[in-house]
Amino acid sequence: MISPRHPLFSVILLTYLISGLLYATLTPRWQAPDEPAHYNYIRYLATQAAFPELTRDCYDQTYLNILTTRHFPPQLSIDKICYEFHQPPLYYLLAVPFFKLGHGSPLLLRLFSVSLGAGVVMFAFFIARTIFPHQAALVYGTMAFVAFVPMHGAMLASINNDALAELILAALLFLLCPQLRQNNRSATALDIATAKAVALQHAQFFGKTELFLAILLGLGLLTKLTIYIILPLVGVSYLRLKNLRGLSLIYGLAFLMALPWYIRNAALYGRFDILGLGRHGEVVVGQLRPAERIAQVGWWAYLSDFVTTTFHSFWGQFGWMAVPMDSRVYLALTLLTLMAVVGLMLNVRQTKVCPALTLQALLILGAGSAYVWYNWQFVQFQGRYLFSAMVPIGLFFSLGLREILSYSRRWWLLGGLTLALLWVIGNAINTSNLDKWALVVVGLPLSIAIGRARYESISAEALMAACYVALGGLTMVAPFWFIVPYL
Repeated sequence: MISPRHPLFSVILLTYLISGLLYATLTPRWQAPDEPAHYNYIRYLATQAAFPELTRDCYDQTYLNILTTRHFPPQLSIDKICYEFHQPPLYYLLAVPFFKLGHGSPLLLRLFSVSLGAGVVMFAFFIARTIFPHQAALVYGTMAFVAFVPMHGAMLASINNDALAELILAALLFLLCPQLRQNNRSATALDIATAKAVALQHAQFFGKTELFLAILLGLGLLTKLTIYIILPLVGVSYLRLKNLRGLSLIYGLAFLMALPWYIRNAALYGRFDILGLGRHGEVVVGQLRPAERIAQVGWWAYLSDFVTTTFHSFWGQFGWMAVPMDSRVYLALTLLTLMAVVGLMLNVRQTKVCPALTLQALLILGAGSAYVWYNWQFVQFQGRYLFSAMVPIGLFFSLGLREILSYSRRWWLLGGLTLALLWVIGNAINTSNLDKWALVVVGLPLSIAIGRARYESISAEALMAACYVALGGLTMVAPFWFIVPYL
């Protein structure tokens, strides 16, 4: 079995930690989305020793615009930015000791988030290994993807509850996957044996899996609403395993753990508003609504902006969405993404669909649906909201990338990159402006693809490694290239 003792595991994890340290130290104070509101939640717990209430004076869109456009000048207070006070409390309770230890230092709180993110990166390795126990390229590729997406690294190095939510989601996936793998009828005997070995390790480490799942899910319900997307997936998994008793234990104990928080919210906000979403909708007055935006620009421009901004902000759009990366970087990432998507489509017929892999796909579907629903309420084209499904996205991205880079798909790769080059040339003719860097961005991989079409000795794994090394390099230089000069 692929071992975490391999040097690649340490290299990827260390690179993540270094980049996390860079984002945490080089990003100016409060220049991460919603960071002041999350910080004030922690400060309230540390100083008031009570849970806060979300009130109507917690959100002032005009004042927030002034702060973000002026890059949070020190003479302007952030004390009244508290629109995250409706959030479940677990992350903030865990952060209080670090707040007190650092005397309110935002940097120490950011480093706390970085440490939680390290757990997400490690779980990415173990989840991918459970599903593909003998395919090192997919295992390390998934881990590298989770570690090296620049925006993901930036968010994991900021003060917010995303890191803990991702960690708990990854841990839940890690516990569910071995059970589904060993009950997969289409798996090979070797895969089933490996899955049983992993399940046995889980049992030895965690004890009764259902009990640990229940506790973990209960903690998740007390961390962030994005955790809720896994609730039906746990149900589907245990119904497939025909384990209704275990499912009852998991749901019962998890909701019992969250019940006091629900009762508190219902009493505080009324109308059975157990999640505080009703109060939040009343408070955030002034946020742009989709209907207003569509009326301004029309459906086509709205949808185009939705897709483009979501893509850009998934990979990297820093600060409060004010600092995008260079257009040539987005071009390279677009090519890489299209390669992975086409490769995944070509791979669908060849890959045996197992329940554990289906679980990953359902989590992506759940995260995507939640993202669309949220943008149906407010104009929030921020790809970071998809990070709750970061591990499954990384898994499928690596699966598609390996397929398109395989020697058997060399003509697909060559044809696609040729079309991309023609698009760059056509755009240059249309605008009477040849972007030489765009020519390099497309021409370099095209030249490699031409060489690959002739020489089978260049393995898909080596090309995958080159892609992820480049992505790791991007996440390391992004703070210096984009954040420091502009923020």
